Amino acid sequence: MSVVIVIAVLLLLLLIRIPVGFAIAIAGTLGLYVHSGLSVVLGVLQSAPAAAVSSYSLSPIPLFILMAQFVVASGVMDDLFRATQVWVGRIRGGAGIAATGAGAMFAAVSGSSTAAAATLAHTSTTKMIASGYSPRISTGLVAVVGTLAAMVPPSIILVFYAILAEQSVGQVLVAGFLPGAMVTLALIVTLLILIKVNPASAPPGERHAWRDKLSSLTSAGPVLALFALVTGTVYFGVATPTEAAALGSLGGFAMLVARKRASWQAIKHAIVETINASVMILMIILGAHILGYFITSTRVTPAVVDWVGSLNVAPIVVIIVLAIGYVILGFFLDQIAILALTVPVVLPLIIELGYDPIWFGVLMVLLAEIGLVTPPLGLNVFVVARTAKRPVSEVFWGAAPFALAVAAVAALLIAFPEIVLWIPDTMAAE
Repeated sequence: MSVVIVIAVLLLLLLIRIPVGFAIAIAGTLGLYVHSGLSVVLGVLQSAPAAAVSSYSLSPIPLFILMAQFVVASGVMDDLFRATQVWVGRIRGGAGIAATGAGAMFAAVSGSSTAAAATLAHTSTTKMIASGYSPRISTGLVAVVGTLAAMVPPSIILVFYAILAEQSVGQVLVAGFLPGAMVTLALIVTLLILIKVNPASAPPGERHAWRDKLSSLTSAGPVLALFALVTGTVYFGVATPTEAAALGSLGGFAMLVARKRASWQAIKHAIVETINASVMILMIILGAHILGYFITSTRVTPAVVDWVGSLNVAPIVVIIVLAIGYVILGFFLDQIAILALTVPVVLPLIIELGYDPIWFGVLMVLLAEIGLVTPPLGLNVFVVARTAKRPVSEVFWGAAPFALAVAAVAALLIAFPEIVLWIPDTMAAE
């Protein structure tokens, strides 16, 4: 009964827009009080804050956020879009492919889906529409491309999952690379199919000389080098995720200086935004710890595992049901909230069914990405609609085929888990 009360309170707090971390902490505290009494609540509140935020594995999060802030402040996204367009511009739909490719590269150093969507909408969507692209396709594509920031390493969301699931941060990070590449390719293929069906939705391509193509590499080079620095050092065991994040922050700052945008105002803004985002994430982790104590005391997780074990169904059926559930959760909650609320309960079940927790984390994040572009919330859709000054309904309809492409990649990962695990299994030991 106490579990039902806590869930109801949590949903109510979220509906009235209490910040996620505080909502989880309040609901968990209430549950502990109802189930175990005031003395247990006071004991948990005395120990939980230190236990929640003192882990060394948390240190990459603010460093990756700082790196992303420096990269965004450098204004590199405009050059990335232009550079990619020079290489693929001759193809009908080349600007859309360029937006997807530039978005994937930007995702590798931004870590924030909403920030990626807003930046892409500002640099790519308006230019695509002005050059003759269908507004529906232009806005829908960019909204979905923005979700790549949650998957392509170094992803803050994947770091958060690794901490909650007590998995190797390095392995979880690199596990997102191949699925992220698959999503990028799926979006490009979907775009080309839509243009093939309706050629009027995209203008003819424009050829560029090889001289322009080669000179454009100077724009994309720093971003690719930063991605290689961060991901490569983790993969080859040269640096821990924390050390790689520190190198990434230094690289992002160097990019800011090299592009002559390292003003005191830009640096101050990057630091303030990093602190705000880091405190928000740490508060969610603290709330998850309190809720975790409550879940442990009620023995909900073993009961769920035993109940599922008693069902006469194949494990893949359970995974499919959970996948549908995560897509639905994505309609209403952001990815960090979904992870904080579900990992403590669902992960033991996944392990009991014989699935790898790293694979499940990547799958869970990929499924939650779909929620960023589907009604009723669809945060990326609202960001793109506001930035591009287009109707929200138009962006939702435009995003639909691309969201289906992401779902198709998720289905492949369910059918072939080794796709996710191949790179982590080959990386050097941390």
